Amino acid sequence: MIRPRPMGVIGLLGGSSDVGTVDYYNRLNRLARARLGGWDIAETLIAGMNFGNIEAFVRAEDWAAMRAYMRPKMQGLLAAGADFILCASNTLNRVAEPLAAELGAPFLHIADPTGAALRTQGFDQALLLGTRQTMRDPYYHDYYGARHGIDIVTPSEVDQIEIDRIIFDELVRGQILPASRDFYVAAIARSGVKAVIMGCTEICLLIGPADTPEHVLFDVNELHCAAAIARALAL
Repeated sequence: MIRPRPMGVIGLLGGSSDVGTVDYYNRLNRLARARLGGWDIAETLIAGMNFGNIEAFVRAEDWAAMRAYMRPKMQGLLAAGADFILCASNTLNRVAEPLAAELGAPFLHIADPTGAALRTQGFDQALLLGTRQTMRDPYYHDYYGARHGIDIVTPSEVDQIEIDRIIFDELVRGQILPASRDFYVAAIARSGVKAVIMGCTEICLLIGPADTPEHVLFDVNELHCAAAIARALAL
């Protein structure tokens, strides 16, 4: 009898957005195949949340409602056999992290692989791009600072508004527009910071290293997924 290849089961909190979740799923499988070869892909369980609910909670900054909505999703992943959980949303990790601790769920925080990569490349300061909530909330400033010694810089208030609009009005709907790419590149240049955290799971679909070669872009999706595959294969 052929024995299945041992691999930990990745529980993915997705749906925020579906575009970002599909990107995560594709990356997890590509990285697993690169490590294992042949026809292997990652063993995953996905809880796809309704982004309409997520958008309303985020806009209102109703984190209590978000936590109540996410709780049964995370419990479902654990009950179905997930060995650890990752949340495919920078904005929602501020809720998922304490929720996972409360439930006793092994959790791979989205910022830790990026923080480690920044330090490995010698950076102690980085520009954080993401939703307005991600950019202006102290959570990520404190997390990157306390865990990784990274000083977080954010774009101007005016730039934050447009960065956020592009995410919610375009990227989560799968719209990739050249004018929006140009705006992101200009906002990065205006910051004066060399290292850039693409801190929203859709941003890496809009810009890449070739768009702004004088900066070092940290692809949070790729780093998070690579760390997840390494953890799954170590179980």
